Amino acid sequence: MILEKVKVILADQFDIDEADINTETDLQHDLGADSLDVVDLLMSIEDEFEVEVPDEEIENIRTVGELVSYLEANI
Repeated sequence: MILEKVKVILADQFDIDEADINTETDLQHDLGADSLDVVDLLMSIEDEFEVEVPDEEIENIRTVGELVSYLEANI
């Protein structure tokens, strides 16, 4: 469920097909996310899941799978 919501957010934000996103998708290399994109993504994730992700945590999240794991552990 969390992965599906994250995929919807990423597909919308990066204008890509959800089918092209999996747990191994690298936010920076595969999606081309820059620091501004990461901030936008973080705000969308916080709104959707009603969780606050500290800036120092987002620096450690490189893949979609890591993001999903973080959310599962903190929701």
